[in-house]
Amino acid sequence: MVTMLAAGAMIASAADPLDVTDGLGGMVDRYLTEAAREQWTARAAKIAAMRTPADVQTRQEYIREKVLNALGGFPKTKTPLNARITGTLEREGYRVDKLIYESLPGYFVTANLYVPASGSGPFPAVLGTAGHSTGGKAYDVYQRTFISLAKRGFIVLAYDPPGQGERLEYLNAPGKPVAGTGGHIMSGLQCLLTGGNMARYELWDGVRGVDYLLTRKDVDPKRLAVVGNSGGGTQSAYMAVVEPRLAAAVPSCYITSWEKLWSGPGPQDSEQDFAGFLKDGLDFSDFLIAFAPKPIEMLTAIKDFFPIDGARATYAEAQRVFGLMGKADHAGYFEYDDGHGWSKPRREATYAWLDKWLQGREKSEPEPAFQTEPEPALNATETGQVATSLKGRTIQLLNLEVAEGMYGSRRAASVKGTPQLRDMIRTRLDIASASGSPAVQAHGQLDRDGYRIEKITMESEAGITVPALVFVPQQHSDERLPAVIVVNEKGKAADAAPGGRLETLVRAGYLVIASDLRGLGETSNPKGKSGYNGQFQTDMRAVLVGKTMAGMQTYDLLRVFNYLASRKDVDSARISVIGQGNAGVVALYAASLEPRIHRTITEGAVLSYMDVVRSKLHQDIVDLVVPGVLRDFDLPDVAKTIGKGKLLIVSPRTPNGEPASLEDARRQYGSGAQVLERLSPSYSELSSGK
Repeated sequence: MVTMLAAGAMIASAADPLDVTDGLGGMVDRYLTEAAREQWTARAAKIAAMRTPADVQTRQEYIREKVLNALGGFPKTKTPLNARITGTLEREGYRVDKLIYESLPGYFVTANLYVPASGSGPFPAVLGTAGHSTGGKAYDVYQRTFISLAKRGFIVLAYDPPGQGERLEYLNAPGKPVAGTGGHIMSGLQCLLTGGNMARYELWDGVRGVDYLLTRKDVDPKRLAVVGNSGGGTQSAYMAVVEPRLAAAVPSCYITSWEKLWSGPGPQDSEQDFAGFLKDGLDFSDFLIAFAPKPIEMLTAIKDFFPIDGARATYAEAQRVFGLMGKADHAGYFEYDDGHGWSKPRREATYAWLDKWLQGREKSEPEPAFQTEPEPALNATETGQVATSLKGRTIQLLNLEVAEGMYGSRRAASVKGTPQLRDMIRTRLDIASASGSPAVQAHGQLDRDGYRIEKITMESEAGITVPALVFVPQQHSDERLPAVIVVNEKGKAADAAPGGRLETLVRAGYLVIASDLRGLGETSNPKGKSGYNGQFQTDMRAVLVGKTMAGMQTYDLLRVFNYLASRKDVDSARISVIGQGNAGVVALYAASLEPRIHRTITEGAVLSYMDVVRSKLHQDIVDLVVPGVLRDFDLPDVAKTIGKGKLLIVSPRTPNGEPASLEDARRQYGSGAQVLERLSPSYSELSSGK
């Protein structure tokens, strides 16, 4: 039912004459927060209901299943490590072997092996994971931890994560990074499209690191541990879930709770954002629970950006679960009043935990003063980079291999009939039925020469308001008008000025509605926190709760269509859609799910998800990411549901923002779509293709 307020009761609009109302900024985050709150509340009830060791074991199996699914699974076979030592440093009390191994064929891991100088072994061994330092394993603070452990009788395998140290994956000159740890997001978004996560490759490096350690006679296979801080704390927590051969773990400056992390500082790098993590009822303490009853200690900082309140609550929850197994003391906790980092107090807590559980020492000595190495001195490659020394493969190439392997067997390739394909698209995007017209409020109007602009808001669903501008030409009859919905990634006001493209459409006789789907224009998201882009963080919040920005915006667009179809001055059989930029993909999805859309034009949109995973670099595609989409379909498959002659592709772009080949567009979309370099000034294309 469409409800319009009388002119005298119209709500005052915002300061910008083309803004509709105030208070919509950050709306999407508020909506997602409510969804997350429901999910972590439901999870807390399940954890509280656990009463027996059998309950814990059932939970552990569930955690491992969900985490492995989110990772995209591990490779089915283990290939030869081809491990080789490229150099050695002899130091007082220990030596450092410079090591390279292949966790996958052609995927080289650079590492340093710290070996005690005294004792015959076999020694307990530790995986040393690196945080988000450019220097990776060779960062001074990490060296201090690894050297101290070696001096205490531990073998330490310290290795570079992808995109750090000697494994930079985006170079514009030898040894010079393009994206630094931002490369984790670059490849991480591509991994989501194939149903995986960038962490899959980090963790497989660790699993294969354990394999290497177990080839050595000086390593005790029953005394293996993992340690790490920040991004290394992340890896350490994950390894506690996926690597059953570990006997102890010490993640530092990572463990908190999603309830406290959610809004500030918010989601972090791609490897820390698992698709559906909260929807599946998981939280940080599940990393600890999965390891029970083996000893694991979380190290925290009171002034960390990983909130200390969340860390304390998570520890209390995990310790209770360990207690159900009679091992409450195996859940350890240490906090210190300082900021984020592997500071000396947390390093010494690391030594004490491993001394106790792997060496049987009740008393642990403090860390002495000593010299560390210049970072280049620890390089295992000649040039200091795998990319230039060994021409190694990257996560982007490995994920592309996954994509190419699944593409031919994607579900859309064998599905029979348009209805089945539409159902598949609706399910993957998580789009509910959008039947009925949304409730509408009027917020005043602007009068221009030959037309008026109605300012309205629509309630797309509870908690989501879509502001819109309706351009209505002067009419001299009761004839219903053809209509055009325009959605622009830059917002509804982008082409709304006098003499702009929207006015051109109105003067051509169309009723035009330009709307800010959630996350666009007036409803755009606030700036990000901790150095992250706000749009990225909002989209990762959506991914965590099992939603996507593309799916939510498609639902909003379908609601806008229903509103237009209900207007008495609109010919519901002649409603077309123009989607510009990323909104072009949203328009494509909407046209697939709503067969009444007369004509659809995508302008400046990417052509396919496969183009995204094939591209070494990409930009501004986070809104379009749908986890696991390539298991089901690609955008050209979506186009097949629209109907021949009803889709026009204009000025497509590559994932990196460059103009795409029109020939490539025609090849991917076939004869079902028309491809043009540009639209005509009269927009005559809208009335063609009948």
